[in-house]
Amino acid sequence: MAIEAHLVELERKHRVLESELHEALRHLSTDNLWIVELKRRKLMVKDEIERLRSAVSSTIH
Repeated sequence: MAIEAHLVELERKHRVLESELHEALRHLSTDNLWIVELKRRKLMVKDEIERLRSAVSSTIH
């Protein structure tokens, strides 16, 4: 059950990063390095979500 709770938290973080990225892209004055950092963090969270989902599905099967 702990993995499922962790997945929920990671999905929440992913949504927050998506929102931050969307806001950053709306403002022309946003530093490009900040946009790159947000994209990198969002991808890291997505990769972790996929890794955990894969681990959960492999333990079920």
